[in-house]
Amino acid sequence: MGQYDAPQKAKDAGVYPYFRPIESDQDTVVKIDGKPVLMFGSNSYLGLTNHPRLKEGAIKAIEKYGTGCAGSRFLNGTLDIHLELEDRLAKLVHKQSALVYATGFMVNSGVVPCITGREDYLIFDEYDHASIIEGKRLSFSKQFKYRHNDMDSLEKILKKCDPDKLKVIVTDGVFSMEGDVAKLPEIVELSKKYNASIMVDEAHSLGVFGKTGAGVCEHFGQSDNVDLIMGTFSKSLGTIGGFIASDENIINFLKHNSRTLIFSASITPASTGCVLAALDVMAEETWRKDALWANTNRSKEGFLKAGFEIGPTETPIIPLYVRDNTKTFMLTRMLMDDGVFVNPVVSPAVPSEDSLIRFSLMATHTFEQVDEAIEKISKNARILGIIE
Repeated sequence: MGQYDAPQKAKDAGVYPYFRPIESDQDTVVKIDGKPVLMFGSNSYLGLTNHPRLKEGAIKAIEKYGTGCAGSRFLNGTLDIHLELEDRLAKLVHKQSALVYATGFMVNSGVVPCITGREDYLIFDEYDHASIIEGKRLSFSKQFKYRHNDMDSLEKILKKCDPDKLKVIVTDGVFSMEGDVAKLPEIVELSKKYNASIMVDEAHSLGVFGKTGAGVCEHFGQSDNVDLIMGTFSKSLGTIGGFIASDENIINFLKHNSRTLIFSASITPASTGCVLAALDVMAEETWRKDALWANTNRSKEGFLKAGFEIGPTETPIIPLYVRDNTKTFMLTRMLMDDGVFVNPVVSPAVPSEDSLIRFSLMATHTFEQVDEAIEKISKNARILGIIE
């Protein structure tokens, strides 16, 4: 570790793109080094992080419950508003019961190791989120990885499994870097054929997909066929935290066995009050989801017209493939100088030949902001020879 100097080299080259301090709220325009910058690197899909009702919900919760619970949910850290939130979330995603954790990462890293035993099977999409992979590492079960969204690859694995053992397929609903959507109807079909269970991570689809914003399970009409539904509060719902929803027996088991729940402090009163308010806003201000998709469609059209390769994205996450680590860093730096904040994705997160700029949208972006960002990104990409 003492020899690790990659960040220092990037800083010396003037292209280090991480830990950039923001001096304002997470809005469509943020302040960095005292200057306004267009924010196209945020997961605040519905644009709720500075919504007055969310702020009010957080403040009222602090006034009543204080700033923290000083313990885990298992012992002294369960509040009545935690139970209220769990009831609301279970109803939202069409499940019997839900369990709230302090972060989304803790949900996946704490649930995945619990749901199968030594002789059972965990089966993953190769592009699943790092929190799922972390949970997999903690499991003693037999583990298989199928090629991304490849149903033939998944079926070959299912065929290998002992038909009498528990099999759980774990997939992201929306894949956070590529922006594509899990083939959930096909996964459900295979799960029925091979008697497997399914867990779906709705982190990047909650608030974005489905009639009520419940995610891709609702969007595809498959909520009843998915055994566990995970979601996070740090994207569409404007704060931090996460949950798992399932039937009452599974949630009861997790409440007494999931180590990241039992041995971590509770989600704060402020975040809990914030999510309760966010669920109300999401249900009432339905224009937000419509605006998000309008911005998404305009952006995709603009980037394709400019000559960018954007892959199979179907969501407000638009990957702009650069396919070169150095150019990805350079483009990020040039755009920051030009007043546009985007996120670079380079190896080892992806192979160097798949490096990309992750462009993500909010409901509150204006068409003028979208067009300005596309123009500036295209201009700088031409300078670097990424597009013609």
